[in-house]
Amino acid sequence: MKKKLFKILKTIFIILFLFIAIRLFSPTWTPSIKGENSISELTKVEINGVNLEVMIRGSDKNNPVLIFVHGGPCCSEIPYVRKYQENLEKDFTIVHYDQRGSGKSYVFGEDNTKITAVTHADDLIALTEYIKEYIGKEQVILIGHSYGTYIATMAIAQRPDLYQAYIGIGQMSNTIDSEWNSLEKCITEAENAGNQGDAEYLKGLEPAILKGECITPRNYVRKYGFAARKIDDNADYLKAFLFGTEYNLLDAIGFYIASMKYQDSLIQEALNNPITDIVTEINIPVYFVMGKYDGMTSPEAAENYLYSITGEGTKEFILFEESAHYPQFEEEQKFYQWMKDTFSD
Repeated sequence: MKKKLFKILKTIFIILFLFIAIRLFSPTWTPSIKGENSISELTKVEINGVNLEVMIRGSDKNNPVLIFVHGGPCCSEIPYVRKYQENLEKDFTIVHYDQRGSGKSYVFGEDNTKITAVTHADDLIALTEYIKEYIGKEQVILIGHSYGTYIATMAIAQRPDLYQAYIGIGQMSNTIDSEWNSLEKCITEAENAGNQGDAEYLKGLEPAILKGECITPRNYVRKYGFAARKIDDNADYLKAFLFGTEYNLLDAIGFYIASMKYQDSLIQEALNNPITDIVTEINIPVYFVMGKYDGMTSPEAAENYLYSITGEGTKEFILFEESAHYPQFEEEQKFYQWMKDTFSD
């Protein structure tokens, strides 16, 4: 009996070892899309002297171009985003990229401590110029998500000529106001659930939140339903890292190393320098798409920011009633329909 058990465990170990070894260095790609004028590419592009990983997908290159700016910081959505953009690919050409020093753009052993939001905004502007020329478009639509909105808002303020419109999903705003709203929501839910220990701990963070010294702990934001309600983004990442085609395990290791090393400093930079102080005027159409239950970035604070912005162009606040921080994924069909109605040629 023991020998039989040993053989089974040995077989399992060998299988796991081979799987990990293969997945560590397996080639990565993005699946093709049918159509004579379609595009499906996963490649590195030199931008401002560094190589950034770029994924471009769409059924017809003549469609409007969307550039997505991922959040985190350091949290690329390339590993799993195909799951949620199949419909969008019919009507738009979609560009995702891993920001400098993160995800597949991370270089092992490289020092990225001097990277700031300004660095990322400069990279985004240069990438936009590259994409315009590569695909042959006069302008593109820029979409930021979460921390990506911090970078994207800076970019559109500097170079509005590059962009047809800007969409901020989970838009960052006054960071203290946003984190205070998130903290209060978590405290209320903890009290409603009878979790007095959680409530007291969170109340103890109030002075630090008001001083901009920290953010509402994301494990509590997740626990009380203010991160994602209709998807499991952590499960999406895990499945993509283990079985996806765009990332192998070595890429996943780089993803986590970059997050651990550089995420906190970039978050603190945004806390110390709220986007509401940096960008007060925007001269293109602006849309803030927020989830009603978002506790990562407050919809209330975002709406206040939107209508404080001066400049030319329409301003519209869109609230998704069933979503938290990922309305583009949590209400995928509704987001697609809104995008199609608003921007399709």
